[in-house]
Amino acid sequence: MTRTRRDFLTGSAAVLAGTALGRAWPLAAWQGGTQAPPVTPVFTPIRRGVGFFTARGGTIGYLINPSGVVVVDAQFPDTAAMCLAGLNERSGSRPIDALVNTHHHGDHTAGNIAFKGAAKTVVAHRQAAAHMRQPPGRSAPTAEQLYPDTTFDTTWDLTIGDESIHAKHYGAAHTSGDAVITFAQADVAHMGDLMFNRRHPVIDRPAGASIANWVRVVEGALADHGTDTVYIFGHAGSAFPVTGSRADLVVMRDYLTALLELVRKQVAAGKSQEEILAIKDILPGFDQHGPLTTGVLRPAYEEVTQG
Repeated sequence: MTRTRRDFLTGSAAVLAGTALGRAWPLAAWQGGTQAPPVTPVFTPIRRGVGFFTARGGTIGYLINPSGVVVVDAQFPDTAAMCLAGLNERSGSRPIDALVNTHHHGDHTAGNIAFKGAAKTVVAHRQAAAHMRQPPGRSAPTAEQLYPDTTFDTTWDLTIGDESIHAKHYGAAHTSGDAVITFAQADVAHMGDLMFNRRHPVIDRPAGASIANWVRVVEGALADHGTDTVYIFGHAGSAFPVTGSRADLVVMRDYLTALLELVRKQVAAGKSQEEILAIKDILPGFDQHGPLTTGVLRPAYEEVTQG
């Protein structure tokens, strides 16, 4: 897979999330105002009818079995249409029993609209659904959208044939509305943006992110899954895959712990916000992530100093 297919369109997500996440294609690129770069849609099976789709934006998970179809996340309208076409080819144009959003960011939900008339229900955590309708830090979205009609506080379950789908919210982390979606019999879990594989994550404080609790959320996901679980990640660094194992979740947990500890020590040493945000070193033990950025240092500083 190339970085283009996996990469987080941080500019679009920033508009929806109300945070400045860096250079990327603008919001207009998926609203039709600007021609987005071409992509190659790829379907990758994992096991028991569960697989993942990559094109542009957050990774889409899917289940196709003789009894139905479930989709997790939706990227952008153009790539979602590619995904739906491919699902129809593979399923014989079965209706989508459920479209589940792991959280509210536009690179995971803007494509919901492509499933209008195809998905029987759209599911999300209650807070994620609220953030889709009113993104924190900005006015309500103007693009046409298909919003969740089914929400949950802690868990949601669905059975499709011989597969059980389980969604669970562990608490605030990347946002206040993230959920892990597990295909129990296949033993595959879609982590959404709770997992950035060897890549600095997006920490959306306006939407309720908590680095300290994110550590506990990853630990909760590890406790709820076994040694053979295959995890689907929202995003990954250019040299790394968007699926992995428990070991990758441990790296994510330890990265978040180290990031928060570094900033705590800097604050305790009397360093100013400007000095901390200017750090360009590599976080010790996490060379694969590259030099630290203000994108992770600022929310860590705010969490340490403001709670």
